Amino acid sequence: MSSKPVRINDATSDRKAAPVDMKFEIVVIPVSDVDRAKEFYGRLGWRLDADYDSGKDFRVFQFTPPGSGCSVIFGKNVTAAAPGSAAGLYLIVSDIEAARKELLDRGVEISEVFHGAADVYTGTDEPYLFGRIRVNGPDPEHRSYRSFASFGDPDGNGWLFQELTMRLPGRIDPATTTFASANDLASALRRAETAHGQHEKRTGQRDENWPDWYAAYMVAEQAGTELPT
Repeated sequence: MSSKPVRINDATSDRKAAPVDMKFEIVVIPVSDVDRAKEFYGRLGWRLDADYDSGKDFRVFQFTPPGSGCSVIFGKNVTAAAPGSAAGLYLIVSDIEAARKELLDRGVEISEVFHGAADVYTGTDEPYLFGRIRVNGPDPEHRSYRSFASFGDPDGNGWLFQELTMRLPGRIDPATTTFASANDLASALRRAETAHGQHEKRTGQRDENWPDWYAAYMVAEQAGTELPT
């Protein structure tokens, strides 16, 4: 039998067949005290999907953040990983200040909003996607993907809010634009309203067809394609 590795789905592969859906739905996080963890994640306002106790030294919880297609699981004898060893768990939000305030209102300790120091990747701060040097305040240009806030659960598992208002090109199919929650939709409408106001200033007249303009703007923003002007 040949031991030569076989390459599958590389750049030269036949792309005519539709790929098989692979939906990422579960992350297992290690905790030391399951009841304490249950109280913490419930306090975040996350939906409790499961609380199963076998009565035989096994227990599992499942929580889902609002608007998320992915859930977290933790429990007793669920994973051999060290409690608190999960880091860099991302929660995508459309308004980072509002998301941070909600956690503070729920009594959860969370960092100030920060952004990265260009391409500097050295330092002692908790690692995150754009580097390890944190600069206080949101991204000065309020660019999508660039503003963060961090918090941890009682064991030290690390979470990051990342503000995302417009995805990079190719990340979303514009034919299937969706919004995860009413809050996300409202935020998109507010951004479209602001941009449309600038559009009317440029044209010097009221746009009677503003619903279509809003719709085109919101779809393009989410898909990362060129925005209407």
